[in-house]
Parts: sequence; C-alpha cells; structure tokens
Amino acid sequence: MDSASVSQQQQPIDVLEDLLGQRSSCRAFLPQPVPRATIERILIAAQKTASWCNSQPWRLEIASGEATRMFRDAVYQAASSGRPYNGDFPFPREYRGVYLERRRESGFQLYNSLGIPRGDKVAYARQALENFNFFGAPHVAILHTDEALGVYGAIDCGGYVTSFMLAAQALGVATIPQAALAFHSDVVRKHFGIDDDRRVVCGISFGYADDTHKANSYRTSRATIADTVRFVGN
Repeated sequence: MDSASVSQQQQPIDVLEDLLGQRSSCRAFLPQPVPRATIERILIAAQKTASWCNSQPWRLEIASGEATRMFRDAVYQAASSGRPYNGDFPFPREYRGVYLERRRESGFQLYNSLGIPRGDKVAYARQALENFNFFGAPHVAILHTDEALGVYGAIDCGGYVTSFMLAAQALGVATIPQAALAFHSDVVRKHFGIDDDRRVVCGISFGYADDTHKANSYRTSRATIADTVRFVGN
C-alpha cells in the first residue's frame, strides 16, 4: 500500500496524535527564513483557538530579519547583564516532587546531548542565555494579553501557543515556546511599543530545525494516563 493510501485512511485523531508526537522544542535553528505565506497560514490556523467567552485575548509581535537581530541584541543585553527578572506574571515559586524530577530529567537530557558535565553551573548559565539568542531562529513571536483578563487571559494564550506550534509542525516549521522571553517584560514592552495595559506572556521562536545539531537529538518523556488522571464514576 502506497503512502498516499495510508494517509487517506488516517482519522483526524491519528493526524493530531502524529503532530503531538512529532513536535518538540527546537534548540538549534537554520538561518533560512520561513516564507510570509507559511507564517500567515500558521496564524490563520492558530486564530481558531478556543478562548474564555471567545475573548481571543492574544496579540502577537512577530520579528523577522533585521527586526529579529535588533530584538535579540536588546533582550540578550538585558539577560546577560545580571539585572533582576521583571516578568508580568509570577514565575513558579518552586518545583517539587515529580515536577522537579521531570524538570531535572529534561535539563540533564539537554546538557548530556551537548556534553555539558553535570554540576557545571557556568556551562548551564551559558546555555540558558541561548534562550535570548532565540537558538538561532530567524523569527520570534511575543504573545501578550490584556491586563484586566488576569490569569484567564494568560491561560487562553497558552491554548494559542499549542495551536501555533501544532500548525507550524504541520507545515514543517519548528518552534520553541519560551517563558524566558517574558523574564524582562519591561524590555520587551519598550522595544515593541506594547501598551502598558498589556501583559507579556511568553515568546515563540520559530524557523526550520537544524536536525544535525546535538541539542535537537533527544526527546523528553511523558507521564502515563495513570500518573495524571483519576476516573470518578462509570
């Protein structure tokens, strides 16, 4: 049976599961830009994301080309200067229990792939700064929401991020969602001229993956349904 016949037999849930299974956070991009038509196709799909009362609170600033370089310079300087974080939303107070275990597993997978010895805090910090280089991505999107919507606006933006990433995956475009880009929301707001009543949620760097780079050589694990779900009743 040829591949076209197999594809025709795929059910929508199969397509969705494939996209979810294929998607990963890309930490090394090629410099090749994504065509504007492809970016707009991603945005059209992501705009269908469900939201609280259909408020659709997300707005995006998308930098490409020279605009990417200029934003990279601004946010990298802020991040590498040692200035304190100034995010619009509180960051996790702590990771504990299984959440800490999963975070460590993910981090060690990255460090091992890059040959960074366990406990090398200088190398850890250097790699963390790559967030502010956008891992070499030619494009970066900043998501922000209305201040008055509070956490619900941020939750809706989280749904949008997933839709954006899956649409990108379907078009062969790699992504990485980055809370780190909201660490210096004052810098982001000033650089893009974002109104004071908007709150920076996160960034998404995107482009085409460098599949030869070691940082893209591993995949994180997922918990089982038994670990995350409790069925009540029949």
